[in-house]
Amino acid sequence: MILTGYLLAPGALSPRTRRSKVLLQFVEVLGARKESAKNRRILKCICMRYLVRARVKPGREKDLLNAIQSETLGEGSVAEGEYLRNMKDARLCGDDTARWVEVCYCPTPLQEERPYWEEYFDLTRVQDAHDRGKCRDNNGSEPWACGGCDCTARLEQKLANTGKPFLQFLREIAVRWKS
Repeated sequence: MILTGYLLAPGALSPRTRRSKVLLQFVEVLGARKESAKNRRILKCICMRYLVRARVKPGREKDLLNAIQSETLGEGSVAEGEYLRNMKDARLCGDDTARWVEVCYCPTPLQEERPYWEEYFDLTRVQDAHDRGKCRDNNGSEPWACGGCDCTARLEQKLANTGKPFLQFLREIAVRWKS
C-alpha cells in the first residue's frame, strides 16, 4: 500500500497500531472529519474481527513453516506482523482446519490479507467473530476500537483450549520431512 510508506515509516509503530493510524490518516487526507457521518460509515465497513478457518494447501506446509520461522509471512503487507501473531495463536482443529481470530480493517473481509493467506491456505470459512451490533467501533461509541478491543477474548480463550497449536502441527510435519 503506497499510502503506508508515504504517511508512516514502517517499523515506527506496531502493525496493528500502524494500520489504524494509516487508515485514519487516509480518511483525513480525503478530507473527512473524524466526527462526520460519512467517516462513521467508512469506519463501520473497515474495522472487524473475523474467525478464520483454513486448510494448508497440499505440499505447502514446509514453505509456510519456513515463512513463519524466517518472519517473512505477510512481508510487504500493511498487516505485516499480524500474520505471525495469527499463526502463533492458530489452532489445528479436529476437521484439519487451522483457526484464528483476525482483526481486519478492509472494506471486504481479508481484502488485504487474502492473497498472502491464499499462497499457503485454502480459506474454508471467514465469519464475523462477534456480534456487529455490540461492536463499539461499529456502533460509533469508540472509533478504532478493534485494535485494542477484547470483544473476542472469550472466543480466543475457547479457541486456545481447542485442538492443538497449529505451529506444533507444522513442526511435527517438518520432523517427518527430515526422517
